[in-house]
Amino acid sequence: MTSSPSRRKRKIGRNERCPCGSGRKFKHCHGTVASNGRAPRLFPKDIEQARTQWQARERVREKQQGLGRPIIAAKVGDEQVVAIGNKLVSSRNWKTFPDFLQDYLKTKLDPAWGNAEIAKPLEQRHTIMQWYEALCHFQRKWVKKAGVPTSTDVVGVLGCYFGLAYGLYLLDHNVELQKRLLARLKDPGNFQGAYYEILVARALISAGFELTLEDETDKREKHCEFAAVSKATGEKFWIEAKMRGVAGLLGRTDADGTRNPSAISSLIPQLNGAFKKPAADRRMIFIDLNCEMRSDVTEDDRPPFLAKATDRVHRYEREELADGQSAYLFITNMTFHRELEGPAQMVALPIGVGIPDFNRSGHMTLYEAYKREQKHADANLVAEGLSSLLSIPSTFDGSLPGVTLHGERPPVMIGQTYSFEGAGEDGGDMIATVTDAIVMEANQTVTIAVHDEANKKAYLLKENMSDAQFADYRNHPDAYFGQVRPVPNVSKTPYEFFCALMRIHSDWPRDNLLERLKLPEAQAANLSDEEVRALYCERLVAGSGAFESQGGVLVPKGSVNRPAQSAVPTEIFRPAARRLRP
Repeated sequence: MTSSPSRRKRKIGRNERCPCGSGRKFKHCHGTVASNGRAPRLFPKDIEQARTQWQARERVREKQQGLGRPIIAAKVGDEQVVAIGNKLVSSRNWKTFPDFLQDYLKTKLDPAWGNAEIAKPLEQRHTIMQWYEALCHFQRKWVKKAGVPTSTDVVGVLGCYFGLAYGLYLLDHNVELQKRLLARLKDPGNFQGAYYEILVARALISAGFELTLEDETDKREKHCEFAAVSKATGEKFWIEAKMRGVAGLLGRTDADGTRNPSAISSLIPQLNGAFKKPAADRRMIFIDLNCEMRSDVTEDDRPPFLAKATDRVHRYEREELADGQSAYLFITNMTFHRELEGPAQMVALPIGVGIPDFNRSGHMTLYEAYKREQKHADANLVAEGLSSLLSIPSTFDGSLPGVTLHGERPPVMIGQTYSFEGAGEDGGDMIATVTDAIVMEANQTVTIAVHDEANKKAYLLKENMSDAQFADYRNHPDAYFGQVRPVPNVSKTPYEFFCALMRIHSDWPRDNLLERLKLPEAQAANLSDEEVRALYCERLVAGSGAFESQGGVLVPKGSVNRPAQSAVPTEIFRPAARRLRP
């Protein structure tokens, strides 16, 4: 095996003439498994490769668009056409999906209403139109050339304006967009409540829930905002969303907002209010604290108000919660509307109220923690949905932004055959099939393993990656090369290591595991297949020597209490780390 720099030309079409100069079509020459008279590639193998690449494209799309209904769009001549539910809209000016969202929000809110607001002094305008002014200022500052896509970090105004537009679009595309909701958005006194409900609905749709909206014109009884049904389990939840009103923010005044500096001043009243509404199924309650937060918080250096909120909810559960009541509670704190030009950031804290085995700290075995996570899979999906609230798709089809928007060369696809310029042993071009590829993040290069069937040799080729290509890889490392495959990660906790081992051994035969465990027959007979696998994985963690006990908690050996640095503008925080024992 030899190594050389790669000067890849392109993927070769199967019906093109083969670059080797034989004059034959590529599929009948070097496009076969072999070109020495053996049988050509079987058609089912082509189907399998196409299916594998489709799965990888779907993984990339779902990472960008979530688990709701896909964005349906097509380029027709010079027009970009987008489907919204059963409606079609189009424009020649939409280069990116945010371009579409910007026009979509203007249309839904009514241009006449927007123009009337713009005529007012800035401080008297509706919050959305204040965001619009800040967005225009941001675009004048950062967009260097009209019509050319610009990449930028997510700042507050982008999270606010495009986050609202995307939430409305998802409701319109997946459920329905009620006129009453739009009316509430345009009413300063009702804006905050409607805005937070839209963000919660967006998180649920992205997490794979189907929503059923309630008829809020029905005043005969109180009811929750809407219901959500998990596509994964079929379980139904009643949703209630509340945000603390602060005078001077999101349209609130001294008449309907507080100036109390305590982040949890409204937490329990809002929780009580949510429980007063009847719910036929399990509850999910979302409460935003709407308070100031440092921009450098991390999982290991959390804002102090999270601990206060956790303690207050646990006391509420012990002393005030009515018998039979329970809910998944998601305490959020979104700060992007406070700092329109600063980094957009939010935290989300999931807590079980009357659900003692959901996301609690305490002593438990690794398998007990694993079972709890599986039991509450729907709530964990919602937590992940909340963590994506500051992510907006940039392409219409879920493709890699570097390729679609910036014209970068697509990554090599494992299993595809390419012509590599000057890579042959004689200095000529080499036709070879990619068998593997790995990115070396330290120097931003990709090493490509290829096989040249003509001379029965394998080679390692290297390509440099542009910043846009590297960003695409970092966002989609598990599907970047046309196959969905696990990404090697260093387990930071015993529980992460245990979960990785459970995945690795998911298809191991029971007898194989029992033989390694050397369990007495009587004991093994009482264990399920998963329990056998878990016991084996727990023993592997305990015997790995990779962890040690610090204060009763297993941590990576030699580790120190150093705050983790995050390269993304959004975090998903959970309560104190589980104290686990193998």
